[in-house]
Amino acid sequence: MSPRDLERYLHEQIPLSAAMQVAVLAATPEQVRLAAPLAPNINHRRTVFGGSAAAVATLAAWGLLHLRLSADGFAGRLVIRRSEMDFEQAIAGDFEAEARAPDHKRWERFRSAVARGRPARIEMHATLTFAGTQAGAFAGEFVALPAADTSAS
Repeated sequence: MSPRDLERYLHEQIPLSAAMQVAVLAATPEQVRLAAPLAPNINHRRTVFGGSAAAVATLAAWGLLHLRLSADGFAGRLVIRRSEMDFEQAIAGDFEAEARAPDHKRWERFRSAVARGRPARIEMHATLTFAGTQAGAFAGEFVALPAADTSAS
């Protein structure tokens, strides 16, 4: 899946990403990097709204899992179960979020459960950057649900 394909998918399937003007800068099995401008994500202090920053970080992590699972032919649903966001500095301009692939052992355990048609959980991380420095850190647990499983949204 190319960066353009992932961006199109996000904008069509998660309309908030289009309203936030999220752009996909990189989309590989090892990394997804997103960018978002300040203007549609601004708060009353003229910095990025915390919810927008958390959403872009979540999208980076979710996007990386979506990209990797799609390559394996996964037809179920991928949902977030839990998340945590640490804000390290105010973001006063355009910013980026980057998610990197989990270590091989964790990925293979997750992928194996998915391949057996079982719900599978994995923790993912993303980093927010602004002006070349880290501005925040995201951690979230995602669940891959088999196509027939309708227990979560």
